[in-house]
Amino acid sequence: MNKCLCGVAFLLSLSSSNVLAQTSWPQFRGPTAQGLAEKAPGKWDPEKDVAWKTEVGAEGWSSPVISGDTLVLTGSSGSGDDTRLHVLAFDTQTGDARWKKEVISPKREELLAKHAKNSLASSTPIIRDGIIYAHFGHMGTVALQLADGEILWSKNFSYPPMHGGASSPLLVDDHLIVSADGEEDPVIFARNVETGKIVWKTARDAKVKRTFSFCTPLLIEEGGRKIVVSPASGMVGGYDPKTGEAVWKVSYEEGFSVVPRPVFMDGLVYISTSFMKPQLIAIDPKGAKGEVSKSHVKWKEKKFGPKTPSFIAHDGVLYILDDTGMVTCRDAKSGKLKWREKLIGNFSASPILAANHLHCQTEDGVCYVMEVSPEGGKLIHEVDLEQRILASPAVVDGALYLRTESHLWKITGG
Repeated sequence: MNKCLCGVAFLLSLSSSNVLAQTSWPQFRGPTAQGLAEKAPGKWDPEKDVAWKTEVGAEGWSSPVISGDTLVLTGSSGSGDDTRLHVLAFDTQTGDARWKKEVISPKREELLAKHAKNSLASSTPIIRDGIIYAHFGHMGTVALQLADGEILWSKNFSYPPMHGGASSPLLVDDHLIVSADGEEDPVIFARNVETGKIVWKTARDAKVKRTFSFCTPLLIEEGGRKIVVSPASGMVGGYDPKTGEAVWKVSYEEGFSVVPRPVFMDGLVYISTSFMKPQLIAIDPKGAKGEVSKSHVKWKEKKFGPKTPSFIAHDGVLYILDDTGMVTCRDAKSGKLKWREKLIGNFSASPILAANHLHCQTEDGVCYVMEVSPEGGKLIHEVDLEQRILASPAVVDGALYLRTESHLWKITGG
């Protein structure tokens, strides 16, 4: 395991006020998996402060991931029987395409389940030790060399999806952990990173009407044990990453289509239950075992919870952007609302916090920058890129990378 790049348990044990300088962005929501960056451009001009802008050449809403001077995305091309899924690599210095690898030719029936707002390539890849792991939900998972796109293995775990796929994978030691919360028999499972072979599979322990969800799991370390926190429809589970054993569970009625990735700060896990009416839930995983809905839930809140964007835990508070543009700040220990501000637009991309700047992008391509603190928040900058944005941003060496509907952007000024 690359201890510099993916020692996630170590990174999460750090105080969130001590954000490490980002020299890579290897997974969904960055090195800590929680959307935190040291710095990013604040006020910037889309003409003067863009280092480069390049066409992607494939459709999709996976977020950029970066290792060294290589940026990686997934995408699709064609339609019907001619549909192809790709992994693409770009030079972060110039924006030039390095390679584009066709990895999967999905079956026609696999294409039919996609929601209109989803894409065939919405799961964000993860990079470690020069290997890319690209996940396409029910259509398959591949491992490739970062340097040239050579395919190391390609595997499929078929299940009936609802609205397509979107959850991203998690690396824990020699396991690649993914969720398969489809229309029936939802599970979470792990593959061996070298062979792609499934090493464990655990059924979701929840009786719900709607079993489909799209949440990316999070690794935490509590009491000397590693736990994979993975929300699904009706429940969030804490799983042993080696065996898949369900260590603990918190139930939450009929929450489904769960998307926001959990966050972890000062010993507490925070989740959103997504549709229909999202609840925010704070959980203390210390010593948790079995059903702990009554014993380990510290607080619940039914107002201003996000259905899609993940949120930020930093400096003792939660910064939460909901799908309608309501930005709230809550005391993380109590859940008490400290302040709220409204942004105009609809939001799917997860925000990032760089120093004291909260970066948020609307589905229509408007980029907002808010100056935030536990005491208040104010809008300081607004740019309209006039292209749809559903992918979440990446930040490396102070540069902001954005994926819009047809282009990649590197923003360095401001």
